[in-house]
Amino acid sequence: MLSKWLIALLFGIVAMGLWIVIHPSYQKSFEARFSYAMGDYDKAFALAKESFELDSYNRMASTVMAQSQMALKYVRYNELADKYNKEIRRIAAQKSVTPQERAKIKMMSQIIVDSYKKNASTVVLDQELVDRARSNYEQFKMLNDELASPR
Repeated sequence: MLSKWLIALLFGIVAMGLWIVIHPSYQKSFEARFSYAMGDYDKAFALAKESFELDSYNRMASTVMAQSQMALKYVRYNELADKYNKEIRRIAAQKSVTPQERAKIKMMSQIIVDSYKKNASTVVLDQELVDRARSNYEQFKMLNDELASPR
């Protein structure tokens, strides 16, 4: 009697496992999870969104979608910081910096400082992304403070 229940239970577990592996929503969410782990957050977000649209009860898709969206905020923040850093270096390489260029640098540093405060760090994010964003923030915060002090 016990062996019949055990066989039925095992059969049920195997059937559920196969359904999860075969179901297109779960296939996409596994693929999204892999893309997220590889650092391809755009692809992970797109796949997780497709997966979630196929099955709104797919918690893995929902989680990967939210994680990817947060990671993309950090990626875009770091890209903007790199762009502004390059522009500031170009301006600083000149013989003299005009008051307009100084104001432009101040504005760029203020944007980076303010944008960092909007990013909420979570434990599920790639720590390298968070550390790089913090480093960019600290660098621009120091520059912003320096520019705010009277000459």
